[in-house]
Amino acid sequence: MSDNHDRPRQLTLRAAATGAVLGALLVPCNVYSGLKIGWSFNMSIAAALLSCGFWGVARRGLGHERIADWGLLENNVNQTCASSAASIISAGLVAPIPALAILTGTELSWPVLSVWLFTVSCIGVLVGLALRRQMLLIQKLPFPSGVATAETVREIYAEGREATMRVRYLLGGGLLSATTKLFSEFVAAIPQMGPAVRLSSWGLPTLTTRNLGFVFDPSFLMIGFGAIVGLRVGLSLLVGAVIAWGVAAPWLLSTGRVPMPVGDQTVFANAVEFLLWPGVAMMVTAALVSFSFSLPSMMRGVGKSKQRPADGSQAKAPDSAGVPGKFLVVGLLAATVATTIAQVSIFGIEAHMGLLAVLLTFVLAVVAARVSGETGIPPIGALGKVTQLTFGFVNPTNVTENLMTANVTGGAAGQCSDLLHDLKAGLLLGASVRAQAAAQFLGVLVGSVAGSAAYLVLVPDPAKMLLTKEWPAPAVATWKAVAELFRDGIDAAPSGAITASIIGAVVGAVLAIIYALLPEKSAHWCPSAVSLGLAFVIPAFYGISLFLGAALATIAARFAPDWSRRFVLPIAAGLVAGESLAGVAAALTTLASGS
Repeated sequence: MSDNHDRPRQLTLRAAATGAVLGALLVPCNVYSGLKIGWSFNMSIAAALLSCGFWGVARRGLGHERIADWGLLENNVNQTCASSAASIISAGLVAPIPALAILTGTELSWPVLSVWLFTVSCIGVLVGLALRRQMLLIQKLPFPSGVATAETVREIYAEGREATMRVRYLLGGGLLSATTKLFSEFVAAIPQMGPAVRLSSWGLPTLTTRNLGFVFDPSFLMIGFGAIVGLRVGLSLLVGAVIAWGVAAPWLLSTGRVPMPVGDQTVFANAVEFLLWPGVAMMVTAALVSFSFSLPSMMRGVGKSKQRPADGSQAKAPDSAGVPGKFLVVGLLAATVATTIAQVSIFGIEAHMGLLAVLLTFVLAVVAARVSGETGIPPIGALGKVTQLTFGFVNPTNVTENLMTANVTGGAAGQCSDLLHDLKAGLLLGASVRAQAAAQFLGVLVGSVAGSAAYLVLVPDPAKMLLTKEWPAPAVATWKAVAELFRDGIDAAPSGAITASIIGAVVGAVLAIIYALLPEKSAHWCPSAVSLGLAFVIPAFYGISLFLGAALATIAARFAPDWSRRFVLPIAAGLVAGESLAGVAAALTTLASGS
């Protein structure tokens, strides 16, 4: 089914089926981690490794005559599909959709939620296909995640034993974290560890460090994420936890803004109602300022978009024709109509406002592609805030319109960026664009169905379960806070929260500016403002575990660089996936038992 019959097989039935199955298995991991700490994990490399392991075992067990070799380009189709499914959370599952449920009580059924996710995400896929030629062949943006995936896949097929070893480390990490989670859920709860040091010097003799959350939590998921995000982010989270929960929270208690905890009760649930204001301000401001620094290069890139590459690389690029233009035009028109109708019929948004949201999304998806192409990080949160601010000024009291129009922008931006990273990998591997496009659409379909099911199982009652110690849901807190600010005005904020927000916004903007202006060799010493802000809306023990994971990965890279380069990412991915899948399984078991 590839475009050129002389090429190795690509879009085979087993490649599509493998990507769909892995996508359905991996998307709950991102839903779980997104509701825990607001982050998701790119599943391309994990899917590539897992598929190699599965088909390698199948060939050895059933014979080489029965099972054809699992080809590099088949694997590329598999990882494209699985990555697309796993990235479906950008379509609102861990931010605007639960925020809407908390603020208005609106909860969608599984079929309706699946249709919404699919409709929103298709816009991003179509925009990504339309941008492929400009972003990859003419501007030649790096898209670092795509490059990393292509290099990993090449290395796997260059060294067969290497792939086997990486799969073993990935599965080992998954087994460790899953076993620990299931043991804690069904056998005996594994306690958090740490001394209960009293803060008598603060004039709070009954308050302890345990009440504030300064303990070690036995969560391998957080350690795995810490290893992935790196030391700069890990240190920023640790510093943010000390400032938020070691300084600001005791101040809130001493001034009577937050009631004192009883016994071992934590202060998180009460204190976060205040701390989310400076934390969200810091994250939003830092994201928007960082995003603004990418605009000049983006505009220069647009100015050069009609120039042909001097070296003729466009003509030599494999499958440079891509998807037919007529298909893209018809698809974009159909997606515009479908998404506008979905906004009107599901959420009661006026048709002209829904259409405005889609048109704004086309522009912002291009911006997301450009930023993600240069940095590897799609600015989904920042672009969502742009839409929230836009519609907040147009119609400030309509919470549903504020959240769900921004949901369209975020979902499209996420899928657009994910596809372009996959297409970058495909370009480097010599893959068919049409095969990858079909795999991306299949992944969106699978992810919409499986992701919405995982969300509904994990948080059947968002209003009671989210924004708690168990489910901090920082992305939900951010979107909810912006919508509430327009609906209720600043007078509804807790006493002192506006001043704290201004301080947070200034800190976020200053750190973002410093990071953008510093030379690359020095920039990593600048704290991450987004991570500092995140530490204000998650328990302190999450920040400690994330820092520990980052520190362990840094130590491994220092003393065993070759081993670290080959195996730290698979181990970390296994730790994240294992605990996530075990958490989903525990939720399903609880639901089935009716408890």
